[in-house]
Amino acid sequence: MTASPVKYQVCSYCVMDTSDPLIKFDETGQCNHCRDYRATVFRLPRFQPDAAEVLAKVVAGVRAEKTGKYDCVIGVSGGVDSTYMAYYVKRVLGLNPLAVHIDNGWNSELAVANIERMLAILGIDLHTEVLDWREFSTLQLAFLSASTPDAEVPTDHAMLSALYQAARDKGISTIFFGNNLVTESVHPRMWSYGHQDWIYIKAVQKQFGSVALRSYPHTSMWKYFYLFRVRKLKAMRLYDYVAFNRADVEALIARELGWQHYGGKHYESVYTKFFQGYLLPRKFGFDKRRAHLSSLVCAGQLTRDQALGQLQQPTLDPGEEPQLLDYVAKKLRISRPELDAICLAPPKTYKDYPSSENSKLVKLVRRVYKLLGGGVINDGVRL
Repeated sequence: MTASPVKYQVCSYCVMDTSDPLIKFDETGQCNHCRDYRATVFRLPRFQPDAAEVLAKVVAGVRAEKTGKYDCVIGVSGGVDSTYMAYYVKRVLGLNPLAVHIDNGWNSELAVANIERMLAILGIDLHTEVLDWREFSTLQLAFLSASTPDAEVPTDHAMLSALYQAARDKGISTIFFGNNLVTESVHPRMWSYGHQDWIYIKAVQKQFGSVALRSYPHTSMWKYFYLFRVRKLKAMRLYDYVAFNRADVEALIARELGWQHYGGKHYESVYTKFFQGYLLPRKFGFDKRRAHLSSLVCAGQLTRDQALGQLQQPTLDPGEEPQLLDYVAKKLRISRPELDAICLAPPKTYKDYPSSENSKLVKLVRRVYKLLGGGVINDGVRL
């Protein structure tokens, strides 16, 4: 018996819809995402009366633990969030950060220019982790071949691991992350999974990859435990403490740092432009802008009508598609028909592959860890 198709519905408060297979609506038509947002985000330190004092204590602690040249580690990509974080950490907090950047071979020229200009103006040192293209491109191709909507995982996992490794190598205790719960909290689990799941990444590479990952930066569950429990590394979200209005921030970094917009959220990467602008809506049937815009609606930085208006615009200029697809295929060393076949293959999810979620060993370790009083290791990093 064939299951009945799900009736299409859009949230009456934000703009999330039934393209999220796990979405739930209440009797007023509001979805679980905006309800969860209001229940959690407004409890962050930045919304409390003592936010400034709490952040001052955090900064004092960072300075007290300094053992070398740098106070903390930050990641930079050329995008809005990381650029403003660098500005805030250096100019407002007065800290001396080490910036870490992942060169995965996909940066746009504009993103590179944004990074170079920002670092020069702020006087911040940069460590660039250049990924082995043969290894990394085959891992990206493996995720595309796995047919899951998680094809950004190879970059995200490498970036996190590079931040952890830079902090360890330089003897730095604190990493400031630029992810922003206020403007990025709406994040359907089935739209993207596995950024910190080395078991999942290895499983996809084993099944679809053609090259061993010998130099690819990665972090296993055991290494997480070592870094955050033994070495006492701290990972903190700066925007849990700092007000962030996207329109105001973009104006500030443009004025102070010469930052230039690149056309879409995370489109500083050519691969992300292909992935979010073309592959996700065409193959998986969802527009990631819905999550981004819903977060802004929940934050009061955008009206629902404005968000719906933006969704009427194409995710990618149709005139760009042929050139972009040809470029991606050539970059990955496959033919255009092979890329087209990947884009047309039946969608799957991470549940079709081994992961920490279905690992008996991981479940046992987590159970023991919880009994011993563990839980969240540090600001969203879990064992």
